[in-house]
Amino acid sequence: MPLIKNGDFADNDWVMVGDEDALPTDAPVIVSASRWQAERETLAGRNAPLGVKLEAGEAPELIADDLDRFQLVAVNFPAFKDGRGFSYASLLRDRYGFDGEVRAVGEVLRDQWSLMLRCGFDAFDVADGTKIEAFNEAIGELSHVYQATNDGRKTVWQLRHGG
Repeated sequence: MPLIKNGDFADNDWVMVGDEDALPTDAPVIVSASRWQAERETLAGRNAPLGVKLEAGEAPELIADDLDRFQLVAVNFPAFKDGRGFSYASLLRDRYGFDGEVRAVGEVLRDQWSLMLRCGFDAFDVADGTKIEAFNEAIGELSHVYQATNDGRKTVWQLRHGG
């Protein structure tokens, strides 16, 4: 899948490793949260960048104490109607102060890109054939927002009520 970062396509050097797969020695890897918990000491000793993938039912609290060990947290969207990932990105940034990459993976849809960005995502695995122009159009098409996030934009309610 293509990767979008900073409004453009980017190289993806990260390898998503299954729970039973061998770890490449030098490559940056993304492991599941359950694999992290099972192999914490071994994984923590790696000399290559380490990322972790959160599934929809695995809240950031699961890895909060170890966030300083990760350069990337991938948040899976298993279906377009599952919005827990939005909250996870916000928690990672606001509550836990994670400043590494927060990547949206799975069912990452055009209509959600703008809010994903506002919630703290800074990288997106997008479908093959996605045009960068479509991404940039999608994140810039809303001049007013309804949901409050930490991006500093005033919501429609705040604008109407002088907030």
